[in-house]
Amino acid sequence: MKQFIAFVRKEFYHVLRDKRTLLILFGMPIAQILIFGFALSNEVKDSQILVVDYARDDASRHIIDRVEASRYFEVRKEAMSHKDILSTFQEGKIKAVLVFPADFNNDLLHNNKAKVQVITDATDINTANMITNYLTAIITDYQNDVNENLSIPYQIIPETRMLYNPQLKGAHGFVPGVMALVLMLVSVMMTAISIVKEKETGTMEILLVSPFKPILVIFAKAFPYLILSLINVSAILFLSVFALELPVTGSLVLLFAESTLFIITCLSLGIFISIKTNSQQIAMLISLMGMLLPTMMFSGFLFPIENMPYPLQVISNIIPSKWFYIIVKSIMIKGLGIAALWKETVILIGMTMFLLIISLKSFKIRLE
Repeated sequence: MKQFIAFVRKEFYHVLRDKRTLLILFGMPIAQILIFGFALSNEVKDSQILVVDYARDDASRHIIDRVEASRYFEVRKEAMSHKDILSTFQEGKIKAVLVFPADFNNDLLHNNKAKVQVITDATDINTANMITNYLTAIITDYQNDVNENLSIPYQIIPETRMLYNPQLKGAHGFVPGVMALVLMLVSVMMTAISIVKEKETGTMEILLVSPFKPILVIFAKAFPYLILSLINVSAILFLSVFALELPVTGSLVLLFAESTLFIITCLSLGIFISIKTNSQQIAMLISLMGMLLPTMMFSGFLFPIENMPYPLQVISNIIPSKWFYIIVKSIMIKGLGIAALWKETVILIGMTMFLLIISLKSFKIRLE
C-alpha cells in the first residue's frame, strides 16, 4: 500500500502541475454545463404515446383514429388507472398519455363542452411541447370538422400536464447529458493519454521493472482521474442546483454511486485504449472521435434513440453513456431508486468487467 500511495501521490503531482490538464478537467465541464444548460435546445418528431379511453364512445374513437393516422405517433391503447400511468412514465416506455374521461361524449352532447387530458414526460421539454402541440392540433381539427354542421359548436378543451418538469426548464434535459459527455471524455481521454505518455517517454520500462506490480502501475495512474472526475460531478451538480435551479429529486448517495460506477467504466475503456496504442496522438484521436460522436449520437442526449433505424438502436446499446444518461435523468428528475435502475446498473457493471478482463489479457509486462 505504501508503494501504491506513493504512485498515486506522484500522479496527483503530475496532474496538478499541468495547467492544460487542469483546464480540460475543470474548465471544459464548467463551460459545457453553462452553455448546454442555458443556450441549446433540441427537436424530435416521433413519439410513443398511450391512449387511455374511459369513454369508449364515438367521439373518443374518432379522435383516437386521427391520432393513430398521424405520422407523429405510435399509439398504444390500454385501460389503466392513474397510478399505473405514473409507473409507466417512470419506466420510460412512453412519452405521453391521452386520457378521455368516462363522460366525454355526454358532455359534448349536453354541455357542448368536454375536456381531454394530455399528460407528457417533460424531462425532454421539446418532445413534450411538440406532443402537446400536435395532439392539440388534431383535437382542434376534429372539433372544427364536427362544428361545420352544428348550430351550437362543440368545444373540446385539452388539459395539459407536464410531469417532472412543469416549468419546462431546459436544464432538465441537458444536465444529465452533459454529465455523461464530460465524464466519458475526461475519464477515457486523460487515462489513455497518461499511460501512453509513459510509453513514449520511455518511463514505462522503468515502472515495469520496478518491484511494483505492473498492473498496479496502471491502476495507480487511473486512480487520480477517478477522484478528479468525482470532483467534476460535484461541480456539475453544484452548478445545476444553484445556477440552473435543477434540484436533485432522488438519492444523492445513489447518484454519486452510479457516477462512480460509470467513471470506472470509462477508466477501464481508457486503460484498454492505452494498452492497444503507442502514441498520444492516436490515443487522443480514438478517445475524442471514438467517444465524443457516439456519446452525442447514441446516448439519447441530443437525438431520440427510438426515432433511429433499428440497427442504430441496437448499436446504441454498447455505448456506456446511454445507460448512464438514463440513470442520471431517472435519479435527478424522476426521483427513482435502485429498484427501477437495476438493469442499467448491471449493464454498466458488465461492461466494466468485460473491459477490465480484455485489458488485463492484452497487457504485456514487456515493451516491444
